[in-house]
Amino acid sequence: MRLSFAVITTCFLALPAHSEGNRVEWSDLIVESAQDYEDPFVELTDKQLNALRKLVRLQALLEKVGATPEQLDQLQLDIETTEATLAEEGIDANWLISQRWVVMERREKAGTAANVEIDGANVSLGGFVIPAPRDEDGSQMAYIVPERGMCSHVPPPPPNQMVRLHLSDTWTPSTLYEPSL
Repeated sequence: MRLSFAVITTCFLALPAHSEGNRVEWSDLIVESAQDYEDPFVELTDKQLNALRKLVRLQALLEKVGATPEQLDQLQLDIETTEATLAEEGIDANWLISQRWVVMERREKAGTAANVEIDGANVSLGGFVIPAPRDEDGSQMAYIVPERGMCSHVPPPPPNQMVRLHLSDTWTPSTLYEPSL
């Protein structure tokens, strides 16, 4: 997504933004239709998610070559026990495991779908700036994000909540830790 900014900020700094364009909010960058999908993992507790992770690891170990018959028996017992524990909580573990790649693709689409209606438009957008390596042509680069703290947030915000900035080489910040408006 390309957005133009008249005055921009850098390196954990933010200044009021002035633009000839329209004011947009971060929510305007998100495609709502991409956000509407069923995620069967969202209602699971941490304990249930950990049990699913354990089950995936156990199943992978079961398929590994070189295990002794005793190890295979123990793995199978651990798998059955974990599946039974989840089943008691109303969770179909094997179905959920089969859905992980489908949900991953939906989450990725939700996080990367960009609003094409404002692509290339001259807009004003407030936020906080993360420094970035210089562009191939040597120009200063940064990313603007919606909230303070995303500057060091791991993992980074979704791509539709990061806007790449081309900074003027003459621009210098005048205020630290102030959000742009």
